[in-house]
Amino acid sequence: MNTLSPVTEKFVLHWGEMGARWGINRTMAQIHALLFVSEKPLHAEEICEVLGLARSNVSTSLRELQNWGVVKVVHHMGDRRDHFETLKDVFEMFRTIAVERKRREMDPTLSALRECIAEADPTNSDDIYARQRMKDLEGFFEMSNSWFEKVSRMPAGRVRKAMKLGDQVFTLLGLTGD
Repeated sequence: MNTLSPVTEKFVLHWGEMGARWGINRTMAQIHALLFVSEKPLHAEEICEVLGLARSNVSTSLRELQNWGVVKVVHHMGDRRDHFETLKDVFEMFRTIAVERKRREMDPTLSALRECIAEADPTNSDDIYARQRMKDLEGFFEMSNSWFEKVSRMPAGRVRKAMKLGDQVFTLLGLTGD
């Protein structure tokens, strides 16, 4: 893979842009996209060549993708270089990303909310109001975390089935969307 087809290039560029909007390094997202659509694991030099990136940038991005749990190292017989591949099951990939985002974003936010609630001055009218608003937010985060924990333990096949039931669930709740 020395060059990308126009469709693959369009996907890689778009995934990089979306990554940037989600707070992910653009290069990291482009490498992830390239590995996702690649039929075979790629070594760092191939990634550099195809995407026109510096080796240091690719190495840093690959390490971070490994830290996120979406890229792993594989080895080829007779080749001492590390090759990289990403999760191919989209449900497993998004579960892994969601778990990591929860750990990096939601958990610290919930912790900060709890600290602020505990530190609010019960005699200060501003703190009384702010504390109640934060308690409401804490309740939302706790409910979301509880739901997330249940879903994140489900096998990918069950998550897929649950998502396919989506229209039936909305109908059951009286949300037909007409």
